[in-house]
Amino acid sequence: MGVSRGAGRALDQATAAARSDLAVLIRGPDGAGKTYVARAIHSWGDRAEGPFVERSCAALPEALQAREIFGCAAGVHSMVPGEYEGALAQAAGGSLVLSEVERLRPEVRTALVQAIAQGTFRREGDSARQALRVRIIATDESQAGGDPLGDLPHHEVEIQGLEDRTEDILPLAAHFLAEFADREGVAVVGFSEDARAALVGASWPGNVRELRERVRQAVRLARGGAVTAEALMLAGETAEVPSFKEAKRAFETRYVEGLLRRCGGNISRAARLAKKDRKDFYDVIRRTGVDPQRFRG
Repeated sequence: MGVSRGAGRALDQATAAARSDLAVLIRGPDGAGKTYVARAIHSWGDRAEGPFVERSCAALPEALQAREIFGCAAGVHSMVPGEYEGALAQAAGGSLVLSEVERLRPEVRTALVQAIAQGTFRREGDSARQALRVRIIATDESQAGGDPLGDLPHHEVEIQGLEDRTEDILPLAAHFLAEFADREGVAVVGFSEDARAALVGASWPGNVRELRERVRQAVRLARGGAVTAEALMLAGETAEVPSFKEAKRAFETRYVEGLLRRCGGNISRAARLAKKDRKDFYDVIRRTGVDPQRFRG
């Protein structure tokens, strides 16, 4: 996870979370390694032998969020004529990771919190309640304040971006170097002095995910010896295309910033220009983490 004070604090929080069966909320920016921490909490806890199921709330169509999480009885959805087993049932005995839980519709998130608090849940179209036999680990990257789990007792783990813990860059890079050198079957001995300077001097907007991918590409380019700054630079040019989710998030952020700048930070006016309900547009603002105050005055 790293050697910085922030990494040590996150490790302590994750260790404490693993000792109990309470729900967990992992906060941090995109690419900071929240899924790695979730998997560590699962593997350190009493449910380590159970399933580890992941669901991206951002990837779930809003109309099907309840079905995907809670399941549904037969005939509720025309495209699924039979019964449907949701993620809560699929992860029974283990852990369910709900990434970007802030993207769930409010009523679905409320139902999830109630299920955790009561220890039971109800499928769509089913009056009977089922026992909840899963640890919920939610991640949140909105950075907009608030708590998506409300007043529900839970553990929190806070992961900082690499810009706030530069001490972790070289240890993480060394870890990824060993991982990919072994996988590629090459004898990479380390990073050159200019490469270490380049690693520490980079901004890493994609955080740990971007660092890992850059090192992976650089190992392939270096093919042995020390990884140089040139290899890292070329690796950046050949990095993988952003995922659809990442591209969509970047577009939403630019779109929201452009509208708010044009409207002087007035959310109602920006919502009208976007042809969206004010509440819905505010949800988009919250999702992107853009602060309307920046554009006022």
